[in-house]
This record gives sequence, structure tokens and C-alpha cells, in this order.
Amino acid sequence: MNSEDIKQGEASALCRTYARYPLAVSRAEGTRLFTPEGRVYTDLLAGIAVCNLGHSHPELVEVICAQAKKLVHVSNLFYQEEQVALATRLLGTSHLKRVFFCNSGAEANEGAIKLARRYMREGRGEERFEIITLSGSFHGRTLATLTATGQDKIKTGFGPLPEGFITVPFADLEAMKAAMNERTAAVLIEMIQGEGGVKPLPQEYVRGLAALCAEKGVLLIIDEIQTGVGRTGKFWAHQHLGLVPDIVTVAKGLAGGLPMGAVMCSEEVSKGFPPGSHGTTFGGNALISAVADKVIEIIERDDLCGRAARMGDWLRGRLEGIKSRLPEQIAEVRVHGLMIGIELTHPGAEVWKALLERGFVLNLTQDTVLRLLPPLVITEEELEAFCRALESVLAGK
Repeated sequence: MNSEDIKQGEASALCRTYARYPLAVSRAEGTRLFTPEGRVYTDLLAGIAVCNLGHSHPELVEVICAQAKKLVHVSNLFYQEEQVALATRLLGTSHLKRVFFCNSGAEANEGAIKLARRYMREGRGEERFEIITLSGSFHGRTLATLTATGQDKIKTGFGPLPEGFITVPFADLEAMKAAMNERTAAVLIEMIQGEGGVKPLPQEYVRGLAALCAEKGVLLIIDEIQTGVGRTGKFWAHQHLGLVPDIVTVAKGLAGGLPMGAVMCSEEVSKGFPPGSHGTTFGGNALISAVADKVIEIIERDDLCGRAARMGDWLRGRLEGIKSRLPEQIAEVRVHGLMIGIELTHPGAEVWKALLERGFVLNLTQDTVLRLLPPLVITEEELEAFCRALESVLAGK
């Protein structure tokens, strides 16, 4: 099928939930995407922070093939060595002691919300159920997680929404203090808001929030779905500040392109999930667990966290140089490892389109922020080519 055949086939068969980019992808390799007609694009989005090792990584392909011949799925009614191996390796990246495997970021956040509420009631005997989140946040599209999300645009038409969620202004510690009460079970935050425009929480706010949660007996949940697995220059974004959250959620980059999410928690908080309290049919099946285990092994072995930090430092300098030459075009550059936001002074749709036409896949969030989430194996030469194209487009050349 050519690109037009694919587009016409979708128009007659799929729900119209996605505003697609104007290209079809037939295969991918490394940092490159290929259309059915053979056009090549540099992937600076990585499936939205998913394919951290790039596409068709040979070691992942080898694991997929070998595991498919051995065991793919039997459900969570059975013990499976692949889950144990992955759990051991994943928890080894963190201070947390227990993990629940699921299928997506929304499921991970849903699980974290359930865990926080049930732990408060069953583990501590307290009637706490409210979850506080921040404006501009994004936590998923299930009914609970879209209610938790601090963006009204994704909630339209889905009411009535679940009770027990409060959204407070971004990085306003006084507002957070005012919102906490005897019903507060947890605070759910992103260290860097991805869909919100690659917007980091100020360090002093996060430290103050952690202290406030400890003082009030409120659980701190950190959503690392986009920022985790090496994206920001450490395995977890909260490790930059030495935080010790009670619960951490992860998905996207965990299994190299296969659907997996996880909820990690402390030993104490895990008391909220006794047998029969939560579950999923597909979560952590043998195939996906084996792949995720290999993903983490490669990231640690090849120091891709450190590489992301170094590449981000280089790219920050390059982008700041463009900003200094074109201050009327770029308002701010935000770089956290290989999580990059370039905030324009104007709506960015035409800039995004021009970059796509020049062969660079990235996305636009909050109307003005060019967001880059490239594979952690992206090269300096590829990022330099993007920078030259960006400056040329902004300069009107």
C-alpha cells in the first residue's frame, strides 16, 4: 500500500480520534523513519519518548524473537521468571521496593491513584481519598487520569467526572497548602510537564512540596511516564533532586516500543495492594518483560543516561546561540537531557510544518512549543542538522 491507500483505508475504518501527521510510516531503523514511497525522516520524537534505543534495535529484535519462541503470554495467574528478572533490574534503578506491571502510562497512573486511596484506608485506617494535581499537567485519558489532568481541553464531553480530584496552580506552594486537608491522600506531579510544554517544576517548589507532604502525612506520587528511563540525564528525573517519593509511575520508554507501564512503591505503601485488590490480564507478560529487562540493561551498560545529559548540554548551547541571533522568534529554550522544549514567540504550526517538510519529525505542544524527545542514541550530527534547519526556517530562508 502507498501512503494514499493507507490514508483512505483509515478514513473508512478507524475512529477519528487522531489528528494524524501528513505521512505514513512503513518501517523504521535507528533514528530514521521511512514512508512507503521511500522518503526518509529523522525521528526527533521517538514515538513520544518511547523508542529510547531507536527503532529496530538489533538486541531488542533478538530478544523478541527468542522470547516469542519460548513464552509470550500465560496471564498473571502464573509465576514467570521474566517478570522477576525485570522487577529486580527495574527496582535496582530506584529506592523503591515493590512494582506492579501494567500496559500503559494511563494504567500506571490509575493504579497509583488506586494504591494511594486503598493504602490510606486499609493500611493506615484513614478516610483519605483526594488526589491533588497541578494545572498544565497530563496524566492520561482514562476517566480518573483525565480528571487528574490539569488541562480542561481533554475533559470536554466526558462528564460527569469522578470525584476526589483537586487541581491547584502550577508551582504555587501556598495554593497547595490551602488545598491539603484531612481528606488528602496524595499529590501527583510531573517533574517536567511534557504535554504542558516541557515545563519543569522549580527546585525550591519541589523540595518544599516534598517537605509539606511529609509533614501532612500525604503520599508523594511522581509521574515519570515521559521523564523516566534516562530521558533527562538520570534514570529518573526526581533523582536530580535526591527526592524519595512514595510512588513512581513509568511507561513510554520502558519496553522499547512495546506497551508496558509500571507502578513502583515503597514497601509500606505496597500494603495497599494485597492479593485480589488490583490486576490486569496482559500486564508484564513474558515477552514484554524480557524486552524491558534488555532495555534497562542496555541503558545502564552504555551509560545512555550520561549520554543524554552530555548531548543535552551540547544542544542547549547550540539552541541558545540560535535564540541570541533570532530573539524575535524564540522566547525560551528548555533542555533537560534529551527532553527539549523550544518556546516560540508566536504560534508554531507553520514552523513545525516547515521542519517536517525538511525531514524532521517532532511535535508542537501548547501551540507555541516545539517539543523534541529523540532516541537516546541520536547523534550530534543529526541534532546539528536539525539546528541548521530550525535556524533557516526561523530566519525565513
